[in-house]
Amino acid sequence: MSMNEPQTLAYVQAVATALELPLDAARAQRVATHLQRTTAMAQLLQAFPLDDEVEPAEVFCPAPYPHD
Repeated sequence: MSMNEPQTLAYVQAVATALELPLDAARAQRVATHLQRTTAMAQLLQAFPLDDEVEPAEVFCPAPYPHD
């Protein structure tokens, strides 16, 4: 479930307050708009089906940690 625009703006303002970030109304609106766009892009990517063998989490294999 996605947040609508007023909910996203309220979220941005609440997080800025909690983190003591100075955020004027215009900047908060720009951040909220960007977050809405990012959410829309993520939803499109999530909707695209991938088989298990091509999922990055399944393909990624970290190199062993070097020991001194």
